[in-house]
Formats: sequence, structure tokens, C-alpha cells
Amino acid sequence: MTDHAALMDDVYRYQRYIYDSTRKYYLFGRDRLIAGLDLKPDDRLIEIGCGTARNLVKIAKAYPKSRLFGLDASAEMLETAQKAVNRAGLQERITLRQAYAEDLTPGIFGETAPFDAAVFSYSLSMIPDWKQALKAADVNLAPSGILHVVDFGDLKGLGQPWGDLLRKWLALFHVAPREELIQTIEAEALRGSLAHLAGRYAFVWKAPKSHHV
Repeated sequence: MTDHAALMDDVYRYQRYIYDSTRKYYLFGRDRLIAGLDLKPDDRLIEIGCGTARNLVKIAKAYPKSRLFGLDASAEMLETAQKAVNRAGLQERITLRQAYAEDLTPGIFGETAPFDAAVFSYSLSMIPDWKQALKAADVNLAPSGILHVVDFGDLKGLGQPWGDLLRKWLALFHVAPREELIQTIEAEALRGSLAHLAGRYAFVWKAPKSHHV
């Protein structure tokens, strides 16, 4: 792990203690994504940029027969995540590892089978090489696997002054909305479903394997 991991550790060294209590007010669509996972018994899900494991714990409770994996670049966040997993008594079902999104393979977790679902929850906007991260997730999905993304939108429905202000605020946390991704999904009419939330403040995208954006 190199510079970006160190940056993420700096960003979250103290924020991780208040992350879940504060982010619930503006990270819209996460529970909508979880409700739409429709995991089958024994399905294997990877969350890329799992943060505090807030989503993984909720997914484990909603889909009690699933096997879950979490990847994050920040050792600081993973420390908090592991404590959350332990508190929930989910150590046997949730496995966490430190690595970059673009380096994803089942082997990181000591596994060989591909994943049935891959989740990016407000993490693509923080991953510098987000295109490669999407490709890595796609490559490591099973043939019938599904990609699930929720993140900041292009903010067009907020009006320029508010949109510009929000972008500046997000930049303080090294967050950049991936407008190119949304434009590609819309322009190329990629398979799957795309839903915009709250004036294009956020979006939820669900798509089958083989979307190389």
C-alpha cells in the first residue's frame, strides 16, 4: 500500500469514529441498494471500499445465508470495520482485507471462486483509478454476477451555485463525483437500471457482468 492508502488513513484516522453517525444525512441510496441486492443463499458479495462495514453488517442481517467480503485501502477504517463485525458476531461470514480496488481478486481473501455481487457504495468517487476499479470488479464477477453502485451524481438538478458549492465541499474530503460514468451509462444505454436521486445528487446503478466503462 502506498500514497493513496496513507492519504485515506489521514482522512479517516479520526473521522472513522463519527463516520456512520454523520454520513447517514447525506449518503443517500445505500439502503435502497441493499434492498435491491436480492442475494440467493450462499451468494458471495464483495464490497469495494467497505469503510466501517456499515453496509456489510446490514447486508449480512438482510441476507443471512450470504458470504461477504470487504476491501478497503485504509487500515484505519478497517480497524473500525473489524470491531463492527465482531460486535455483530459476524466474523464467520464477513472477511475484511486491505488492498486497492484495482488489485481485487478472490485470492486476496484466500479464495478462488468469483463473486456473485460487487458493491461500490460512495467509494468510486474516492478511488483515483475508478475505471480500473470497475474493470477489476467486473473481471472477478461470476458469469451471472451483478454490479451495484451508489454514489454522488452529477448534481445538475441542484442548480449551478449549489452544485459548485457541494463539489468544493466534497473536494475537501478527496471526493470527486464521477460525471463521466453517468454520462457513459446514459449515452450508451448500458444494460441494467439507473436511478437518479434527489435532483441527481446521487445515483443507484445495477448492471450485469461485462460492463467495461
